[in-house]
Amino acid sequence: MITSAVNPKVKQVVLWRDKAKERRQDKVFLAEGPKMFGEAPTPWIREVYLTQTALEKLGQTPGGEEKLKQVRLELVSEEVMNKMADTQTPQGIVTVLRCPNHEPDELLRKENGLFLVLEGLQDPGNLGTIMRTSEGAGVTAVIMDKKTVDIYNPKTIRATMGSIYRVPFVIVEDLQEILQKMRKNGIRSFAAHLSGTTYYTGESFREPTAFLIGNEGNGLSRELSEMADSFIKIPMEGKLESLNAAVAAALLVYEAKRQRSI
Repeated sequence: MITSAVNPKVKQVVLWRDKAKERRQDKVFLAEGPKMFGEAPTPWIREVYLTQTALEKLGQTPGGEEKLKQVRLELVSEEVMNKMADTQTPQGIVTVLRCPNHEPDELLRKENGLFLVLEGLQDPGNLGTIMRTSEGAGVTAVIMDKKTVDIYNPKTIRATMGSIYRVPFVIVEDLQEILQKMRKNGIRSFAAHLSGTTYYTGESFREPTAFLIGNEGNGLSRELSEMADSFIKIPMEGKLESLNAAVAAALLVYEAKRQRSI
């Protein structure tokens, strides 16, 4: 059992937790809690740190004991877990996972795809919620630029509630290039934009579709907006000009889901 907070393994986990550069360099991310461990694809799991109490509880859950046998475990004291965990009330388990690798070109060839394209989102909670909503609405993939908040930020991981394991996503240098590829693949792109003249409920999303969602404060850049096939807007009362990015994304993808289920 690791009982020292200055143990090299503990210090490395803390670095992965706090530093996006360290996560990118080693191609790993962290997930806390028994739910995130239980839902994690076993091939993604690099190692697991947990307390004796958490080990005993997991061993009593359906499938928990079998999964524990398939991964590398490191027992740590409660004090060390408090040091490693990002939450104020740790659940006794931190899983270190390998970052998935999804190929954009392969995703764009999916039959009748539904995509979210994110430009410069900054709130970890928004990104995590978008991932969770994407799973519920059957989104094919979420595509984001490098200016978007790190999807492997612990706050983002928590907000996904496990959807990060099931919704393909890619981080790209150039969203304009992706939109060009989408057009070649017959995917029509819609920008949620203040200049939109058509309500989103007045468009058809039954064919391959991509929704463009911009930064919480500034919206979509002019360059990316101009590449969209169509501008759409969301009806609003009062003095509001825009909605929260995650809320806007949810309205759009669920409208697509509704149309496709009719």
